Amino acid sequence: MDKRPLLLLHGSLGDLTQLESLVPQLEEHAELHRMDFEGHGESAVPNSPFRIGYFVENVLGYMDEHGLDTIDIFGYSMGGYVALCLAKEYPQRIRRVATLGTVLQWTAEVARRECRYLHPGKITEKVPHFAEQLKERHSGDWERVVNRTRDMMEYLGTHPFIQPGDWQGIKQKVRLHIGDRDTTAGLDDTLEVYKMMDYAELAVLPRTGHPITEVNHSMLVSSLIDFFRERKKPGENDRA
Repeated sequence: MDKRPLLLLHGSLGDLTQLESLVPQLEEHAELHRMDFEGHGESAVPNSPFRIGYFVENVLGYMDEHGLDTIDIFGYSMGGYVALCLAKEYPQRIRRVATLGTVLQWTAEVARRECRYLHPGKITEKVPHFAEQLKERHSGDWERVVNRTRDMMEYLGTHPFIQPGDWQGIKQKVRLHIGDRDTTAGLDDTLEVYKMMDYAELAVLPRTGHPITEVNHSMLVSSLIDFFRERKKPGENDRA
C-alpha cells in the first residue's frame, strides 16, 4: 500500500532538523516531508514580520510545489498551532493533525508569559549554549529571529488565529499530545481545548516536559503511527 504523505512542522526558534530524531522510525510508515518556516533555518529572513498566517501560506506553498493535494501533519509546539490553523482554514487540504506541546489558546497574559525570556540579550546571558545553538541553526540573523518570534507571540496574544468558538468547527481527526510536566502548553489548558472539539483525542505523555529533547521518542512515534494509520471503514470518509 502506498505511504501517505506526512509533514513534520517544527516549533518556534526551531528548524526542519528539530524533529529529525523521529525520521528513522516514521519513514517506514509514511512519505515524510519537512520544511522550514520562512526566516528559520536555511530560509531567508523576510522583511515582513513573523505571523502564523504567513506560516500557513508557507505550508500551502510547499504542498503545491510538491503536488500534495492533501496531507497529514505532525506539529511540535508552534508547528502544531500552524497545523490546526490549516485544518480550520483549509479543511479540504488537511486529513489528520497530531500536535505535541502546543499552546492552543492565546491571550495577552499567555503572550506575556511566553515572551519573558525571548530577548537575545537574556538568552546570551542566561543560556549561552542555547544562543550558540540558535546561531548555528539559523543561517540569517538569529537575534532577528528571536525578536520577530516575540513580536509574533505578542500579536497572537491580541489576535489569536483560532478563537474559542472555532475549535468545534475543526472536523478532522486531531490527536493532542501533551507532557504531564509541560508548563508551557499546560495539561489543563490542553484538556480544556480537547473538551471543545468533537473529533479530538488526548494523549498524555508521562514524565515529559515541553522540550522535544525530554520526550520519549519511542512512545511518541508509536502514538503517531497508530493515529495516522488508515482505518477507513466502508462508507467512511477520511475525516471520520
